[in-house]
Amino acid sequence: MAKTNSGNFFEDYEIGQVLEHAVPRTVGPGERALYHALYPERHALYSSDQFARASGLPESPLDDLAAFHVVFGKSVPDISLNARANLGYAEGRWLKPVFAGDTLRAQSEVIGLKQNSNGKTGVVWVRTKGINQRDETVIDFVRWVMVKKRDEDAPAPSTVVPNLKNALEPADLTIPSGLDFSDYDFGQAGERHRLSDYAIGEVIDHVDGVTVEEAEHMMATRLWQNTAKVHFDATQREDGKRLIYGGHVISMARALSFNGLANAQIIAGLNAGAHANPCFAGDTIRAWSEVLDTAETSAPGVGAIRLRLVATKDGSVGELKDEDGRYLPGILLDLDYWALIPL
Repeated sequence: MAKTNSGNFFEDYEIGQVLEHAVPRTVGPGERALYHALYPERHALYSSDQFARASGLPESPLDDLAAFHVVFGKSVPDISLNARANLGYAEGRWLKPVFAGDTLRAQSEVIGLKQNSNGKTGVVWVRTKGINQRDETVIDFVRWVMVKKRDEDAPAPSTVVPNLKNALEPADLTIPSGLDFSDYDFGQAGERHRLSDYAIGEVIDHVDGVTVEEAEHMMATRLWQNTAKVHFDATQREDGKRLIYGGHVISMARALSFNGLANAQIIAGLNAGAHANPCFAGDTIRAWSEVLDTAETSAPGVGAIRLRLVATKDGSVGELKDEDGRYLPGILLDLDYWALIPL
């Protein structure tokens, strides 16, 4: 009997299947340090215990996207080891901050299946939860993945496409316990812009760019224990290139957005996301954001801002799709999310 794991293929999934992902992980200050080394991340709440305590938290938490990557990485061996591409996200919610010393594990439920017309691959929708050592769900999200079939002649399952929200409402967002921006220190945060300074429809060019290299991508993907073959093994793609992990692009774009959105401190909700085109080593990532909505919350001094974050490899700003509704070839990422920001 084989001792090694070849991963699940499309025909191995069924609706309602629950997968308990292996190898829980205790996170510490090292994860934060490596995250900030990999990305130009400077948001004050995740950089300073003092700033976090002044904002009502016991200490500086692990960056929201770092927590996302840890949970995502746990799911890869069971969900996307044989993936061709991670296609999108929806209904993501950060429910509790993750602090140094917390232990995270992950669980996924299959909620959708659809074989592609080529008969070689299919799309699998899963809802993944990150759970801490107190059995509290700290994050949950839906993602869908294109997965290869083991046997192209295997019968296609009945098609089930889940009905997902187009966007979370402000009332769906969870505000971290104790969060208070009443005495927010704009000087320490690095910018003076508060929620009322942003207008719906405003487009912000984040100006800066970072050229992606193989070494940093490989370090990041290993850091999150993401074992998807397309990120490591160049023979898995016809073009002989290793695909840059989509989460690497998300974190790079979020870090670049500091210039113009330094006070959008906490990611609270993920409405939608698409990896529009592949990213490879040598591509230079730039980013721009569009303000989609704003809202107040029940927490003192805390507002919510809904943003479209777009990562590009051609430096374009404000352009997204062609006249037929297809993403332009220079678009890498289209991410719709809610962030918490001082009023």
